[in-house]
Amino acid sequence: MQQACFLSVVVPMYNEEEVIEVTYRRLKSALDGLGETYEIVFVNDGSRDRTAKIVRALCEADDTVKLVDFSRNFGHQIAVTAGMDYSSGRMVVLIDADLQDPPELIADMVAKWREGYDVVYGKRIERKGESWFKKVTAAAFYRLLRSMTSVNIPVDTGDFRLMDRKVCDALTSMRERSRFIRGMVSWAGFKQDSVEYVRDERFAGETKYPLRKMIKLSLDAMTSFSTKPLKIASVLGFVLSAVGFVYLFVVLYQHFFTSTTTQGWTSLVAISLLFHGITLSLLGVLGEYIGRTYEETKGRPLYLVSEAVNFSGASEESDRSREKTREWVGAGR
Repeated sequence: MQQACFLSVVVPMYNEEEVIEVTYRRLKSALDGLGETYEIVFVNDGSRDRTAKIVRALCEADDTVKLVDFSRNFGHQIAVTAGMDYSSGRMVVLIDADLQDPPELIADMVAKWREGYDVVYGKRIERKGESWFKKVTAAAFYRLLRSMTSVNIPVDTGDFRLMDRKVCDALTSMRERSRFIRGMVSWAGFKQDSVEYVRDERFAGETKYPLRKMIKLSLDAMTSFSTKPLKIASVLGFVLSAVGFVYLFVVLYQHFFTSTTTQGWTSLVAISLLFHGITLSLLGVLGEYIGRTYEETKGRPLYLVSEAVNFSGASEESDRSREKTREWVGAGR
């Protein structure tokens, strides 16, 4: 059985046929410059275009390229997890296929790792080609999340990062379904540092994180790392109850000691709509936590693989990561 390589690069993909060959060439150039052994683990997250076919051809021509092909679309964070499960390197780099995060920065991350850091994440100092709405909401989300949780999640960062093998093993041992990788890395601890860079526009294709998916990722982050929404619901309920109690005394005072009477139903309808809206919102918050608890109790695997290419000589580290998945699934946790 072959020895583990020095560096594994995990690349999740979903309908990336327009960019995948360019991504491969840039990654290859950046990794060859390190002078170390490496592997590029492409994870096809149920693409409906020619993405998987293109990567299979790359696998045939280059044995450092490997493919994990899902049976269907399981989501970006799950694809990243699968790539870590199948990786064998002493360190693992996570990078998207769209080339917004520059592969050339990997050398700087490796240099930081040699200095003793276990996690080196890319910190965006500028985001090209993104709307003001995306920039404002992203900045607000990271700062809100940071204020709502005790985990110190760095702001203005994504999943683009380098992790030592022990950090990767720690993450692959966590099998929750509602995954927020950057939060999980922060929760795990270890010695961390950043490298700053300017995030480019997508090389080609369309974003795989539209507003709907961004909202889902935000909910995953909030519910995975904070119970404050539940606490806010309790506080809000107490405040509204107190306001209603005070208003009751005001109405009774007006009835018995003044000649003032309330005209019409407008105020009653407005108050009723307000309270019912708040009640339904709080039920929605509870539903999010209950629904996610229900999903966790099913015990299903995080993903299903229809094909794994170029893994015949997988390393012990890679075998161990996959065995963790099998043990977890077999236990029906």
